[in-house]
Amino acid sequence: MKRVIGIGGIFFKAENPQKLAALYERHLGIDFGGKTYSDFQFQEKEKGWTAFSLFKHDAQYFDPSAKEFMLNLRVENLDTLLEVLRGEGVHVFDEIEDGDYGKFGWILDIEGNKIELWEPK
Repeated sequence: MKRVIGIGGIFFKAENPQKLAALYERHLGIDFGGKTYSDFQFQEKEKGWTAFSLFKHDAQYFDPSAKEFMLNLRVENLDTLLEVLRGEGVHVFDEIEDGDYGKFGWILDIEGNKIELWEPK
């Protein structure tokens, strides 16, 4: 069974996400379009994107991790993978989100880093 098939995104906290996004847009050419989220399109074996997203410094989306960043990793079969990871003793969150972009689940690594697992639609 395949597990991770790519990086889905890199998310981190900022004191002022809008200002930082504008700086990245101006200096690095990353098109945020007035938002705090951008994506890099690709088409290799599959069509998709890698997200680059800035969150407010007090955002709770990374909780319970105290880290300032969170990785989003693309997976092929989220439900099966989470079941396997639970069996391997990995801390798996009970919540699974199924939305417009696909299915999301979360784990904590042994250093308390929250990792988002994403099965794209």
